[in-house]
Amino acid sequence: MSKVLVACSVLLTASLTAGGGKTPVLLELFTSEGCSSCPSADRLLQKLDREQGVAGADLIVLSEHVDYWNQLGWQDPFSSALYSQRQREYANHLSGEVYTPELVVDGQKGMVGSDEREVLKSIRDAAKAPKGGIQVAAEVVEKQAKVTIHVDEPSDGVLYLALAHDAVKSQVLRGENGGQALSHVAVVYSLQKLGKAEASREVKVALQPGTTRVVAFVEKSAGGRVVAIGQARL
Repeated sequence: MSKVLVACSVLLTASLTAGGGKTPVLLELFTSEGCSSCPSADRLLQKLDREQGVAGADLIVLSEHVDYWNQLGWQDPFSSALYSQRQREYANHLSGEVYTPELVVDGQKGMVGSDEREVLKSIRDAAKAPKGGIQVAAEVVEKQAKVTIHVDEPSDGVLYLALAHDAVKSQVLRGENGGQALSHVAVVYSLQKLGKAEASREVKVALQPGTTRVVAFVEKSAGGRVVAIGQARL
């Protein structure tokens, strides 16, 4: 583990119970192509997303590439200071540390993202907590994603919207992973804090080329527990 102490139109819909009655669980992986410990966590996230093998859980995954490794030899093309800041906000009420690879489960528990045993245990625990329902509809309108979000039980929580590349590959030329071909799943390229989780909201967001995952989720408070999740794809 490496640590840095200081993150034609198509219409699709998805609801929180779309996984056959399973409880959705949000997995946020804070990773970097400049970190030699991260590829194993990236592979585990891909496996969890592909196999969906945790009983009772519908896994919704996001890869958030932090930027604090960029000065160490490789500029991660998917990185953003926004994700580094989000990870720091989590650190304020979790471990107190900022490191990669870190996996945060439902905003409540952070762990080394390649520790499969701990990750699976945390997912099982998270799947026992009930969540509210969200329906997400998305369509392409003039190179934008037109997203409609319906929250079944509006609350004082905070609504977020993430757009992510379904899957990407990258050839790393320098740094700790120099010479490696890396692959990632659900790589976030837009993350917006939309404010109070109202019953219905419509948002337009610029699209990037390729298949996009559209994920909406509600946090009980800033950097807090995820209480509702929904997703769609474009």
